Amino acid sequence: MATEADSPLGVLIDRQIAETGPVPLSLYMQLCLTHPAHGYYHRPHPIGRAGDFITAPEVSQIFGEAIGLFVALLSRQLPKGHFDLVELGPGRGTLMVDLLRSLHRAAPDIRAGGPTLVEISETMRSEQARRLADHGPVWLGHIDDLPESGPPLVIIANEFFDALPVRQYQKTETGWHERVVGLSGGQRAWGLNPTPLPESAMPEPLRHAAIDERFETRPAADALMALLAERIAGRGGVLVAIDYGYDRTQSGDTVQAIAGHAYADPLARPGEADLTAHVDFEALAAAAVPLHVHGLMTQASFLGQLGAAERAEALARSNPDLTGTIAADLARLTASDQMGQIFKVLCVSSQGISPYPFDIMSTSGQVAGTGHEGDRALAGSRPGSESARAPDRAGPERGSGDRQ
Repeated sequence: MATEADSPLGVLIDRQIAETGPVPLSLYMQLCLTHPAHGYYHRPHPIGRAGDFITAPEVSQIFGEAIGLFVALLSRQLPKGHFDLVELGPGRGTLMVDLLRSLHRAAPDIRAGGPTLVEISETMRSEQARRLADHGPVWLGHIDDLPESGPPLVIIANEFFDALPVRQYQKTETGWHERVVGLSGGQRAWGLNPTPLPESAMPEPLRHAAIDERFETRPAADALMALLAERIAGRGGVLVAIDYGYDRTQSGDTVQAIAGHAYADPLARPGEADLTAHVDFEALAAAAVPLHVHGLMTQASFLGQLGAAERAEALARSNPDLTGTIAADLARLTASDQMGQIFKVLCVSSQGISPYPFDIMSTSGQVAGTGHEGDRALAGSRPGSESARAPDRAGPERGSGDRQ
């Protein structure tokens, strides 16, 4: 059972295990993150130097500004430039602040509703309200609260899907067994459900896996993507998901915990560490039917096509004393050994939308078109403008000036 040093949520989880037996990893992860009294995402200030980890918008304003330019270019393809802007899991509101500033500079006449923020944490809502006070934000507690009718949707999901619970399976001589969390000698420990799944239940790439290989699925993410696709299909629009993960379904154990800017034991002190896992973008894209799936890009390519390097140069000219910091922050976002390659960008859209800088692809992955050269020129010449969630990847919390 729990020790005196355990967390309040740990005591509750151990009690549940003692009474009803081991729990699947997916349930354990869900409790750790969203328990209404002790879940991690109800803790104050998990993001930033004073928290446990730093996300891309906290690294540099360049990240949010690039997404703002993406939305500005996209607005040309939406009826009368009118749309509802939605962010899933908006953190401290940093990305949205930078996005809106860039959007209004690049397309001052657009008619964007919202912003609408899907957020469960009252602490985060308070921080978002403070930062976005001039923009009239609207909050939703759940994705299914998005209205079925209205103007097109432009949905941004940065490091959202990685935090949804995963189910994990391990191959043994008797088949695939779901991984569970139980008690051993009074301490939380990993175990396996004794009932095996047949090999045929696994995706084709896993059918001949070696003994002890592990495989993760994310039913919650697939279900939410399907719901979002339904909303976008009905109203029109686009969803952009930015996360760390892999482009093809594969085996592996990617569950990790981070607390205090350091990796932690996922079973230690539940509710006091961030739990995440890599995103399977192939599975996520498959759940977006009937939308168009546009070519998966690395974060480095996405930001580069939207003028990130040119924006960094402009910021350095305006803030010469921060030149080194700005360059370091850009490297954190785009370098192959930092966030540039492991982070991917998935874009899905309704019929008739061709968002720059993505190549148009069908859900089967067949290239059907290319980006727009005019948009490429605008993105690249604006005049002012294998770790996953790394424990402390960002150095200074904010590395750039010119947030005028």
